[in-house]
Amino acid sequence: MTDDSPTRYEVNAPNAKGLYVGDGVQVNVFGGRPEPAWPIAVGRVPPLADCWQPRPDEQALLPVGNSRTAVLTQVLSGMGGVGKTQLAVGWATSLWQREHVDLLLWADAGSRQSIVSAYAQAAAAVGADSRLEGEQAAQWFLQWLATTGRRWAVVLDDLTRPADLTGWWPPATGAGSVVVTTRRGDSALRRDNRVLVQVGLFAASQAHEYLTAKLAAHPGLADDVHGVAADLGYLPLALAQSAAYMIDRNMTCGAYRGRLADRRRGLEHLVPEPESLPDEHQATVAATWSLSVDHADTLRPAGLSRPLLQLASLLDPNGIPAAVLTAPPVSAWLSNAAGAEVMAEDVHDAVRNLHLLSLAVHDPGNPARSLRVHALVQRATRDQTPPAVRDSATVAAADALQAVWPAADTDPDPDLGQALRANTEHLHHTNPDPLWTPDNGVHVVLFTAGSRLGQVGQVRAAVDYLQRMHQTAHRRLGPDHHDTMAARANVAYWRGASGDVAGAVEAYELLLDDISRVLGPDHPDTLTTRGNLARWRGQAGDAGGAAAASEQLLGDRLRVLGPDHPHTLTTRANVAYWRGQAGDAAGAAAAFEQLLADRLRVLGPDHPDTLATRHNLATWRGEAGDAAGAAAAFEQLVADRVRVVGADHPDTLTSRHSLAGWRGAAGDAGGTVAAFEDLLADRVRALGPDHPDTLATRHSLAYWRGQAGDAAGAATAFEHLLGDRLRVLGPDHPDTLNTRSNLAGWQGRAGDAAGAVAGYEQLLADRLRVLGADHPHTLATRRSLAHWRERFGELPSENGARTETEE
Repeated sequence: MTDDSPTRYEVNAPNAKGLYVGDGVQVNVFGGRPEPAWPIAVGRVPPLADCWQPRPDEQALLPVGNSRTAVLTQVLSGMGGVGKTQLAVGWATSLWQREHVDLLLWADAGSRQSIVSAYAQAAAAVGADSRLEGEQAAQWFLQWLATTGRRWAVVLDDLTRPADLTGWWPPATGAGSVVVTTRRGDSALRRDNRVLVQVGLFAASQAHEYLTAKLAAHPGLADDVHGVAADLGYLPLALAQSAAYMIDRNMTCGAYRGRLADRRRGLEHLVPEPESLPDEHQATVAATWSLSVDHADTLRPAGLSRPLLQLASLLDPNGIPAAVLTAPPVSAWLSNAAGAEVMAEDVHDAVRNLHLLSLAVHDPGNPARSLRVHALVQRATRDQTPPAVRDSATVAAADALQAVWPAADTDPDPDLGQALRANTEHLHHTNPDPLWTPDNGVHVVLFTAGSRLGQVGQVRAAVDYLQRMHQTAHRRLGPDHHDTMAARANVAYWRGASGDVAGAVEAYELLLDDISRVLGPDHPDTLTTRGNLARWRGQAGDAGGAAAASEQLLGDRLRVLGPDHPHTLTTRANVAYWRGQAGDAAGAAAAFEQLLADRLRVLGPDHPDTLATRHNLATWRGEAGDAAGAAAAFEQLVADRVRVVGADHPDTLTSRHSLAGWRGAAGDAGGTVAAFEDLLADRVRALGPDHPDTLATRHSLAYWRGQAGDAAGAATAFEHLLGDRLRVLGPDHPDTLNTRSNLAGWQGRAGDAAGAVAGYEQLLADRLRVLGADHPHTLATRRSLAHWRERFGELPSENGARTETEE
C-alpha cells in the first residue's frame, strides 16, 4: 500500500550529557498555526531611553519601501555606548506607531543561530507551516520577504560577526527596509546597495541638552553640566549613568566631577581583560560604573547589586531570562556572596536598583530577555571582578541555564529557547575554563545547547556546534573521556538527521570501536551506540542489516537490562519494524503482537507506547495481507485515541489516515476517497494547509482517486501536490521524491507513457544523487522506469516489475 503515514521508530530520552540512548527517531508533531492578524511585531523592541535625543544620524534612516532610492539596507556602525541601538529603536518605534509596516522584526544578531531563530519565529508568525523549523523556516521567511506585497521592516541588532549574515541577508525589495547595528566596519557591510552609517558621540550641544533634561526636576544639581559632559567625552552611556547617580545621591555636577576624577585615579592600576575591545572610552565607563555600583550596593537589599551584576556580566548583553536570575543555583551563589539568604523578591529589588542607576535595563514585560546589561558595563564589571569570583559565578550561571531549560520533549517558548542558547554561548565565550574540568568533564548545559539547536530545526548548526565541541573536548579532556565520546555520538546523530546518512553510519561505526574498548561491551552507552548504528544502517537502505543488528542488540539488552526495561521494549519495537521493512511483514506483525501483550502488562492500555504498538501491529497485519483486519484494528484504535487524547490530536488524525488507507486496500476505494476528503478538511483546520501531515493526506487522497478509476484526476492532484511539497519541503526531501514517483506513474496510467518515462528518468538521476545506487527506492525507480519504457515501446520490461504507484 502506498501511504505517507509510515510505522514509527521509537526512541528513549537522552541522558544528562546528551548521549542519545534510543534506537530510532521520534517524530514530533506540533499543532496548527494561527491565522496572521496584521500588523505583526516579532521580537521585542527595547524601550526608548528616557530624555532620548533626536540625532542627525536618525534623519538618514529611510522609511520602509522608499521607491525613490535603491538603498534598502542601512548599517549603523560605531563604537560601544554611542547609541546605535537607540537609533534603531527610534526608527522602529516610529514606523510601528505610524502604522507604516505590516511586519516589524527585531532580532538579536549576536550569532548566526540567533538570526536563524528570529527568522524562524517570524516565519511562524506570518503563516509558515508549523512543522517547518530552524533553517527551513528561516529560508521560507526570506523567500516570503522577497515575494510579499506587505510592508516590512527588519532590525538586526548588535551584529558581532558579519560572516554570520552570509546567506541570511534580508532581500532588497521595494516592500521592506533593513537596519543593522554593529561595532564592525567591514567592507562586506557595504556591498549590494547596503550603506554604512557611522554613528558617533553626542555633539556637545546634544550632551548638554540631555543632561539638562535629565536634571530638569533637580535644578540645583545642574551647576556644571558642560563640565560633566566634557569629562565623560560626550558618551551617551556614561552620561546616562552619571545623571542617574547624581539624582539618586542628590549630588551636584561639580561634586560629581570631583568624585569621578578621584575614582579614575584609583582605577589606573586595573588591567582590562585580554580580549577587551579597543574603546578609548572604556576608562570613562569603568569610572562611572564604579561609582554607580558602589552606590547600588548600599541600597536595599544591601550588598546584592554588585554580585548580581558580576554574574550578569558573564551572560548575553542582549537579554537575560528572568527565570535564570531567580533559579536556585543563582540564589545560592548570591546568598553566599551577600552573606545572607537571597529570595526571588530580593533579586527583583537588586535588578531594579541596577535599572535605577542605569547600570542595566530591566524590561519586566519581556521575561525571556528581562535584564539587558550593556557590553561596556559588562566589561568594566568583569575587569573589577576577582578571578575566583568570576569562575564560581560562571558555574552558577551555567547551572541556572540548565535548570531553566525546558525538557526536550516539550514544545518550548521560542523566545526563551533562543535566549537560553544565546546566554549559554556568551557564557562559554566569556569564561570557558570553569565549564571544562578533568573531574566534571563538560558542563551539561553545553550539550543541551547543541541538542536543542537540532531539535528546533537548526540541524546543520547543531552539527557544526557539536563538531567544535568535540574538538574542544578532545583537546581539553582527551579522546577517551566519556564526554568526548558523548560529543562524537551527538555529532553522528545530527549528521544523520541533517541528511548525511552515510556519514552517520561511518561515525557510529568508528565510535562503537572506541566506546566498546573504553567502556566495555555491556555499558549502556555501548548498547546505545549499537542501536543508533542499526537505525542509520536501515535508513541508508540496509533494512535487513538493521534488523539483524537490532536482534543481536535485543539479546544483549535482555541479558543486561531484563525483559521489561523501557530500552528493551524499544529495541523489540525496532526489531519488528526493521523486520517488516526488510520484507517480513508477517514476522513484524507477530513481533508487534507479542510486544503489545507486554506493553499492556507493563504500561497499561492507554499509555502512548501501548497505543503506538497497536498502530504498528495493525499496519504490519495489513502489509502481511490482512487488509480487512488492519482496517478493523484501526477503527478500534481511532475510538480509543479519541477517548484518550481527543479527536484533533495528531496521533488520532494519523490513525484515521491509516484507517482510511486500509479500508481502500480491503476493497472500498470509493469509501476511502470520501474518508480522506473528510480527513483532509480536519487536518487543514487543525494543522494548516502546509503541514506535512496535511500534505500526506492529499497524497493518499490523490492515490485512492486513481485507484477508484480516475487516473487523470490522480495525476493532476499529484502535480498540484508536487508544487506545494517543493515549496514547503524542498526538492530532495523523501516525500517530494515520492510525490514525483507517483506523479510519473499516474501520468502513465492516464495514457501518457512518454511523460511517465521522462518523469522516472529525471527521478532516477535525483535518487541516485540523494540515496545512492543500492537504496530500495532507487531500485524501485529503476523497475518503474523499465516498466514504462516497455509500455512506451523502448525496452522490454523486467519480469514481474511493478511501478511504484502499484506497490
